Amino acid sequence: LYHALLVEGNARMNLTTVLEPEEAVDRHFLDSLAPVALGLLPQGARAVDVGTGAGFPGMPLLILRPDLQITFLDALNKRILFLEDALKRLGLTAATLHARAEDAAKMAAHREQYDAAVSRAVANAATLEELTLPFVQKGGVAIAWKGPGVADELTAARRAAFLLGGTVRGTVDAPIPRRADWAHVLLLTDKTGTTPKAYPRKAGTPGKKPLGI
Repeated sequence: LYHALLVEGNARMNLTTVLEPEEAVDRHFLDSLAPVALGLLPQGARAVDVGTGAGFPGMPLLILRPDLQITFLDALNKRILFLEDALKRLGLTAATLHARAEDAAKMAAHREQYDAAVSRAVANAATLEELTLPFVQKGGVAIAWKGPGVADELTAARRAAFLLGGTVRGTVDAPIPRRADWAHVLLLTDKTGTTPKAYPRKAGTPGKKPLGI
């Protein structure tokens, strides 16, 4: 049903270029579910999907794990409206927030309030640290979907995480069945301290001037 809603919504707005069912199963759904396969989200975990877009990875995670308390965050309101309609039609419960990540992370209701921040296909690793770690409470984790090129981004990501009260744990392989050519990994960053009030910087700055680079 979610795939059907994507196809329907894509006729009105740009949600995804991957609509062929078999490829969508692999590229969108199985890929989004990697944290479940790897045991990274405990029962009842509170998670924020930063830059969710069409609902990835949050919607597949919620469909499989309705125990998760997910907040879908996106800067484009029409995507949030699509997700709110999809949640209603799927009979699922979640929160939505129309905001830039840099602004949302300054809100008391969201700053350091989550067990996990997940982000898929959003930005380079150093930028992602600043966009996700401020949401995560001490003891939680930021999970970023990355390709094999993440190895070149790790030094900067470690520097950025240190400034933000986090520690890069490293990467774990997230292979997709039948897709041996997709070398996908999850970059895990543990929240080991408190994010200084100066972060995240104003909207747009983390992308233009990534920490640690």
